[in-house]
Amino acid sequence: MATSKEGGGKGAADSGGSEQKSQPAKRGFAAMDQNQQRQIASKGGQAAHQKGTAHEFDSEEARRAGQKGGEVVSRNRAHMADIGRKGGESRQSANRAAAAAKSGNHASNQAGNRQGTKEQ
Repeated sequence: MATSKEGGGKGAADSGGSEQKSQPAKRGFAAMDQNQQRQIASKGGQAAHQKGTAHEFDSEEARRAGQKGGEVVSRNRAHMADIGRKGGESRQSANRAAAAAKSGNHASNQAGNRQGTKEQ
């Protein structure tokens, strides 16, 4: 009886990298270079404006969109806490730098003004 190794078929050692699945060929917009894509998209935008069907945000619509996005982000309490923490750290480091510049001794002030440490 013939086994798969004896049958002249491809063995694992013979295949090398040839069994990898190849990506499908790019077609349409994906096959074009970036400059061609931009030119075509630009023509489409110009045509929509000339035709009068292009959408333009007014300030009220933009305000509502921003508000909606802000509401979605603010639902994530951990994210909001992280933002606040970063802001506080930034302000503290600015205050430390200003205090060090006034006193002229940056190294001793830096160690004494860290959050979470007790002053001695």
